[in-house]
Amino acid sequence: MYIVMFGAPGSGKGTAAKILAKRTNLPHISTGDMFREQIKNQTELGKLADSYISKGNLVPDEVTINIVGDRLSWNDAKNGIILDGFPRTLAQAQALDKILEGLGQKVDIVPEIKIPNEVIVERILNRATCSNKECGAIYNTKFKKPKVAGICDICGSTLMTRTDDNAETIKSRLKVYEDNSKDLKEYYEKKGVLLPICPEDPTAENASEQVVEKILRCPLCKKR
Repeated sequence: MYIVMFGAPGSGKGTAAKILAKRTNLPHISTGDMFREQIKNQTELGKLADSYISKGNLVPDEVTINIVGDRLSWNDAKNGIILDGFPRTLAQAQALDKILEGLGQKVDIVPEIKIPNEVIVERILNRATCSNKECGAIYNTKFKKPKVAGICDICGSTLMTRTDDNAETIKSRLKVYEDNSKDLKEYYEKKGVLLPICPEDPTAENASEQVVEKILRCPLCKKR
């Protein structure tokens, strides 16, 4: 099954994707993971991506698409994958369809996690991420606290917060997401694979588990 996680920054799609990966045994691949892997291995694509990332620039569509295409050719992706952070544009979505068509596959489901903006702002303002890039666990000092303040439960590394996680910046990022996601949402709606999901309580510690349960119970999943 090929799944594309869809949702605003701070909607919890990354956390839900990790849980879903464990439940389905499908690899969870985020754009960031793909970039880091390629850069770590010093591939030509990795060097190209790093030439943009290291300067604080966005990686062009064609570079991102090539990296995703390479990742989908790996043996562990032959039965499906959970994509997180890709596609972000209509051009990327169309390119993904062509890549999968070449593999005799298609996007099966696009869970759209719908969380009120005020909850997203609160989530991000209180977000803390493990400084160990190999771990990358995400916490929330209000909704999902670590056992020891400032320390990752999993690996013991220091937790850090993003300097740009302030209310005005978050609202601006949400507006950019809303403007840029309209065409993408319409594209997947027309294909009949978009699945809007609202957790019963988006402020609950198990909100991501609520999302995953709804994904697994949906008819599009049961068909596979």
